[in-house]
Amino acid sequence: MKLQEPKTLKEIAEFLNCEFSGDPAHLITGLNEIHRVVEGDAVFVDHPKYYDKAIKSKATTILIDKEVDCPDGKGLLISKHPFDDFNKLTKHFKPVHFMSGPIGEDSQIADSAMIYPNVTIGNNVTIGENVLIYPGVVIMDRTIIEDNVIIGANTVIGHSAFYYKKKETGYDRLHTCGNVHLKKNVEIGALCTIDAGVTDSTIIGEGSKLDNQVQIGHDTVIGKNCLIAANVGIAGCTEVQNNVTIWGQVGCASNVVIGENAVILAQSGISKSLAPNKTYFGSPAKDIRLMYREMAALRKLPEILENM
Repeated sequence: MKLQEPKTLKEIAEFLNCEFSGDPAHLITGLNEIHRVVEGDAVFVDHPKYYDKAIKSKATTILIDKEVDCPDGKGLLISKHPFDDFNKLTKHFKPVHFMSGPIGEDSQIADSAMIYPNVTIGNNVTIGENVLIYPGVVIMDRTIIEDNVIIGANTVIGHSAFYYKKKETGYDRLHTCGNVHLKKNVEIGALCTIDAGVTDSTIIGEGSKLDNQVQIGHDTVIGKNCLIAANVGIAGCTEVQNNVTIWGQVGCASNVVIGENAVILAQSGISKSLAPNKTYFGSPAKDIRLMYREMAALRKLPEILENM
């Protein structure tokens, strides 16, 4: 998320009541989760395992729980509880605005959009030309829906990201202030859920089609002209490149890349990145040619054991 006005390192440190290291006039122009950081952003890190990743990322301000050497051109915010303080910042700059009616404030809906009864549209939503939205759909704050999109009944677009920190008192949710962006000619089936990005966008690329009961996690990017069948679940921060086909009941772990033109056969489990232009099957998903050889070998196993 971008700040409406840049803030200095000193201003943010004073707001959080924490120490800082670096130029007091160092500017912070946005707040972002590690997977989406760009220059000018502040990111949080609260585990030694990820210190190096955060410090070497494109983020120019690091909200961290330990004082470390401050790299040139970067600033540090030293906090006892970086997760909580990051939430404090995002809730301050992007607070939740509750609605009193079916359409929130500052939403823009094209005259040609066709919206059935019992649709709820949040704040700052943009809906383009010739969009068709069926009954029971919930569109959360800051969603962008481009022209010619179809959304099936009882689908939720922009639900909160499934991102928690485990504490002794239970689980604390990371405040969601991102959105969902549906590009032109996208079709979303009934009873789907597309989670908003934590601080950035979950994106469904132009011309992609999602069947019923599909779950897309936060900050995932689906490319152009992808086809995703029913009961598919794709975890957060995943990249599905252009022209990928994913058949029914496939489950996909987070932080993986599925290459262009890949085909994932039904009931497969994706645990790591997959190369483009191949067909995959199984759990974990493997090149279909390898899987066929393994299946053929398994069929021969009883005969092999009998002859031992």
